[in-house]
Amino acid sequence: MDRDQHHTAEGGQREWVTDISTCSAAAQSDEEQNETEAEISFQVNNDNPETAALSDTSKSPSPSSSMTTKQLQDYWRNEKRRCRQVKLLFEIPSTRIVEQYLSKYVLYKIIIIQTGSFDGNKSVIERRYSDFEKLHKNLLKDFNEEIEDVTFPKKCLTGNFTEEMITERKLAFRDYLGFLYSIKCVRRSKKFIDFLIRPEMEEAYGCLRGGQYTKALEILVQVIALQEKLTKHSPVLIVPTLCALVVCHKDLENPASAYEYGEKALLCLQIHGGHRYYVPLLETMITLAYELGKDFLSLQEKLEESKAKRDQIKVFTLKELAVREYIQ
Repeated sequence: MDRDQHHTAEGGQREWVTDISTCSAAAQSDEEQNETEAEISFQVNNDNPETAALSDTSKSPSPSSSMTTKQLQDYWRNEKRRCRQVKLLFEIPSTRIVEQYLSKYVLYKIIIIQTGSFDGNKSVIERRYSDFEKLHKNLLKDFNEEIEDVTFPKKCLTGNFTEEMITERKLAFRDYLGFLYSIKCVRRSKKFIDFLIRPEMEEAYGCLRGGQYTKALEILVQVIALQEKLTKHSPVLIVPTLCALVVCHKDLENPASAYEYGEKALLCLQIHGGHRYYVPLLETMITLAYELGKDFLSLQEKLEESKAKRDQIKVFTLKELAVREYIQ
């Protein structure tokens, strides 16, 4: 591919990816204003928070005429910071050919970078053609209208391993992911997020179930960095992963690290008292707090309050919940 074609592909990606890096409070379009108001007014379903399309739960006070100039400046500064959203870019810099018994395929190395500031925690995953194909077919079931104009690279009977074909598909898949991410309903869908994290999650939870906590921890730390970027709209979605990290650190006798991840999980659950992980997490945090010499009485009060609101049903331990995740 010559330089002009490469620049054309780069320009196409920039057109596809929606510019959501900043949110101007002073000059917001009618569509953006309606969307913001709709998300703020959205009623959170505490009984099943993981399937609800949750909006950002952080709230700021409204500006008023009684504010001083400095207070107004601080308000708008915080408002702009609150409205600034994550924008991800996808690059496919390299590939590798895998040969197995009666099987040969190309793995595409995908680098996912957060823009707007230095991303020292970029994510790297590998996917093959059949993974992209499965994603496309699944998305067509739910978002046919939104992605009907996308041209997906067709399968070829021959020539799949030529340098020309691999380079062509690298650019096509890069632009394809950028286009999908530019569509809000698609990038927030479980199918899109699963494409990016599920294989690694399945490997990590398999290690956890097998007692390989160090290996599980290594994978989970990498995956949660990407998962957090993909689920800014609904932080409660990362709770199971945070709790899996708690379990790994606890079993590896790292109570301080376990407690740190537990605090993050509790912060995500502060308005989701009915979440299935809430009581098991509190029970584990009480044990960790006692071991670390931290305040456990406030956690005990929350636990008793939560149990008083629940029916007397069996509650799994945090580890019992964790090992049930990602079982096919």
